[in-house]
Amino acid sequence: MTQRPRLRPFTLGAVRVDDASVFARARDEMLHLARVYPVDRLLAVFRRNAGLDTRGAIPPGNWEDFGHPDERAWSEADYPGREHAPTANLLRGHYAGHFLSMLAMAAAGEDDPALQSKVDELVAGLVEIRDALAATGRYSHYGFLAAYGEWQFSRLEDCAPYGEIWAPYYTCHKLMAGLLDAYELVGNEQALGLANAMGRWVHRRLVRLDPERRQRMWSLYIAGEFGGMNETLARLSAAAEEPRFLETASFFDQESVLEAGASGTDILTDMHANQHLPQLIGYVDEYEQTGEARYLEAAKGIWDQIVPGRMYAHGGTGESELWGPPSTVAGDVGHRNAETCASYNLLKLARKLFAHTLDPTYMDYYERTVLNHVLGSRRAVRSDTSPEVTYMFPVHPGAFREYDNVGTCCGGTGLENHVKYQDTIYFHGQDDLYVNLPIDSELDWEEAGLRVRLRSGYPLGESITLAFEGIATEERTVHLRVPTWAAGDLELRLNGEPTEAKPIPGQYVSLTRTWRSGDELHLTTPARLRAEPAIDDPRQCAIFLGPTLLLARSELTTSLPFPLAGRQEADGGLITDTTATELLADLAQSGVVTLDGIEFEPCWSGQDTKYHMYVRSHDAEIAFGAVESGKPAVAIEILEEPSPSGWYTTAPTIRLHALEADASADTGDRLRLELRISGGDWQPYTAPVLVETEGVQRIEARVTDADGRTGTTGREISVDTTPPRSRATVKELGSSWEITLHATDEVSGVERVQWEGPGTFWGTFQEAFVRAIGPEPQVIEYAATDRAGNEEPRRRLVIPGKDGPR
Repeated sequence: MTQRPRLRPFTLGAVRVDDASVFARARDEMLHLARVYPVDRLLAVFRRNAGLDTRGAIPPGNWEDFGHPDERAWSEADYPGREHAPTANLLRGHYAGHFLSMLAMAAAGEDDPALQSKVDELVAGLVEIRDALAATGRYSHYGFLAAYGEWQFSRLEDCAPYGEIWAPYYTCHKLMAGLLDAYELVGNEQALGLANAMGRWVHRRLVRLDPERRQRMWSLYIAGEFGGMNETLARLSAAAEEPRFLETASFFDQESVLEAGASGTDILTDMHANQHLPQLIGYVDEYEQTGEARYLEAAKGIWDQIVPGRMYAHGGTGESELWGPPSTVAGDVGHRNAETCASYNLLKLARKLFAHTLDPTYMDYYERTVLNHVLGSRRAVRSDTSPEVTYMFPVHPGAFREYDNVGTCCGGTGLENHVKYQDTIYFHGQDDLYVNLPIDSELDWEEAGLRVRLRSGYPLGESITLAFEGIATEERTVHLRVPTWAAGDLELRLNGEPTEAKPIPGQYVSLTRTWRSGDELHLTTPARLRAEPAIDDPRQCAIFLGPTLLLARSELTTSLPFPLAGRQEADGGLITDTTATELLADLAQSGVVTLDGIEFEPCWSGQDTKYHMYVRSHDAEIAFGAVESGKPAVAIEILEEPSPSGWYTTAPTIRLHALEADASADTGDRLRLELRISGGDWQPYTAPVLVETEGVQRIEARVTDADGRTGTTGREISVDTTPPRSRATVKELGSSWEITLHATDEVSGVERVQWEGPGTFWGTFQEAFVRAIGPEPQVIEYAATDRAGNEEPRRRLVIPGKDGPR
């Protein structure tokens, strides 16, 4: 039994984001790329693999390149084995799938025949390539389409690791998703036929495997990553009216994730975030097609493990693509946080869950993330060749955005992000309209006979106005979401007159009537400046002005001190000499605001500055031990800030303070101070002490007055100032090398080892990987990071070429 969502989005062409909106910048920059980028460049890797003329086109580059010069389009039968198979760029083809989705979205949203023509050209090219591959008789099914041979899929079935293969079903998903977008959004029938054939090929490969084998495949780090294959196959089942594809979709169900999500068991720590997020979207699609509640419950359950407990201030999640411990944000700040792909998928999941549950918290997340992470991920430049988007949008002190990303996973999702801002502003039910996001826009609500114009000046305005044109034939209810950030007196007016509705931040306020031309619904949304503490450290705060996350401009790479205590209201609001309205005006005029001498820019600026997403309260943190009546007191102050992990990565300095029982100031010679560290001997304290011993240290302080009365206190600190040490072991395998990376850290322990080489990215090492011997030497760089946050300098391993010394 199918389960339709309670709400549906409008078509992309029914909603237009206003050209004056802050979102229009990124949209127009990406539309330019869509219009000028040659289709032949996208098809080049496919044509080379199929033995067709590449027409002189150069591939996009980076991950999306031709591969190794000696690589062949091997089938599963003639693959020579990892010892004899020179390979590179094994994820190639995924970028073309994303680009096809982007073109289809742009063509639908802009009603642009030229973009429609590019969709048709790209689909026709893929069909030609599929036919050329089928004509070789080399592959298992006529539906096989890839920019490499079928061997990667067969090796995955043997549980080959990342390094020998690279997520073949991930690339398959991007191609099939692009084809379905081309069919569903702009009506390309050829795309549906090609997706149908690919689905039959996937079914044939997987139906012959036992369930335990499939579960092992999907659990493999990166190698088993399959994107949203379950989502695409569920969509294909509906589009092609082929029930078989629902069974195929279920082949990608990962039982451990389904069970953990449905039961509320947290299993995410150290899991690859974006390897698993797309399947949650697919679970909602499977729920819609089958009615099995466990799919929806699993998606909701895993969501609750991510938001807010593993969410950074801009909506991103993960460190080095992996999730950290639950309810840990400040403690999981590294140097590669918040993969933009993960936010792309969380947004898709949020809108689906909202459409089923009507829970406004999903839209709170959506608004935060689409403004701050996604819009902020697009560099404020125009390019003919690059999406100019971030891979990571890091959150550590002194960070900068990693723009460009041609051919990477985030380059691919970034193509799509910026041509579909209109897709969630409005949803509709049978007779009602949900206004989810306060983005300046215009809606053609054809079913109701109405056009709706939304004006807000978002994110720099403090009100939302809906103006109606046309005449509805019956009563309709408009549900307007009141932003969570709105503060102060909120009022909803209809045609200038107050209504009885009571707007509540974070909820929807509703009004039912027969709408007609001239009606205006006006909601006041006063902004405020507020500090939002990290869930695990109240002193580490993000600063927001209304919906806008403010980034502090600073070259510092240590925590940025900022005075918060004493100026913070109970609800997080900050007391300043300047009103929020004045700050919004400054931001609109100059692009920055200045607070306590520090310049802040909006997270959505698209600039190249170094920034701090979090500031840290620098007010004195001197905690006295319990003061008993008539006894002196002593406090321990640590002069340095710990790293975001909580460890001190530079030797901390201890200073003691003493108070006599009847005095409020230090009392000089009348009090004797002593200090001991980790159970050692008590030592007289005369001046601040540097703690150079590594590990967890117990600091104890004692004060004695002239009458022999004593007061004591103590605290633990963790010190690790030395980075871990890594090494590589290499095993020769004929025409390739097997490389294993090792690391040790005797203090805080090893957090991860990362590596990259030609055609790969700076990824986390999980297991031995293989590099084929090529004509030229290859350089593998690797480095380890410990749990304290110390990272060793990158090491280099040079793999000799064919004729080089061993």
